[in-house]
Parts: sequence; C-alpha cells; structure tokens
Amino acid sequence: MPGWVIWLIVAAALAVGEVATLGLVLGLVAAGALVAAVVAAAGLGAAIQLLAFLAGSVALLALVRPVARRHLQTPRAIRTGAAALVGAKALVLERVDAHGGQVKIGGEVWSARAFDDAQVIEPGTTVEVFRIEGATALVYQ
Repeated sequence: MPGWVIWLIVAAALAVGEVATLGLVLGLVAAGALVAAVVAAAGLGAAIQLLAFLAGSVALLALVRPVARRHLQTPRAIRTGAAALVGAKALVLERVDAHGGQVKIGGEVWSARAFDDAQVIEPGTTVEVFRIEGATALVYQ
C-alpha cells in the first residue's frame, strides 16, 4: 500500500476523532497527516514524511488553535435596542404599579409596570429594568 494512502487513512481517523471530541486538536493533527500524504505522493522517503507530519501538526497547533479558541470564547453579540435596556437603571416619573406608570431610562420616557403585581413604586425612586414587553418596561425596586 502506498505511503500516501496510509497517511490519508490516518488523517481520516484523526478527523473522526476530532468530530467525536471537539477538542480542536485532532483535526489539526489530521491536517498534518494530509501534509505528510502530499509529501509521500511526491515520492519522498518515510523520514521526510514523518518530519512533515510533525512539523505540520506542531505549526497548526501553535498557530491555528489559539486563534480558534479565542474565537470560540468571544462573548455573544453586544445587546442593542430594547434588549440593551434590560438591567439598566430607571427613574420613576409617575407612580408605577401593576397597571402602569412612567419611568425615564437613559434620557427616554417609557411606559412601565411593576414586575411584581403587588409592588407600588413612588416617583423619584430608582428602579431596575427587568424586561421589556413591547413599549413597556417591567421594573422592580
């Protein structure tokens, strides 16, 4: 069996292992095996093939894996729009209870309801936005 076929079988086995573990290691080593398969197909000896496999694997692990890990660890997209208001502080302008009221959030006046139906929040109180439902902020103290 030609050497390049053996390297392709090794690469395929490593790729299957990467799919099973998702560790960002075996897939890069599989790419190193592909480099060795190309070297073997070029007719170079076993020692050169092994050296190409090791060099390719180490280079990919050193260069690609840190970038891939950073990419996977980046936070989700920054919240925008009404979703960005959740957790924000608001100033009560008109009494807020289960039926309604008004708050000022970041310079904008919003209709509001108390998140807890039994809670009544008087004007001048600072509250926190729990959720936005349509154009109404659900707030709590």
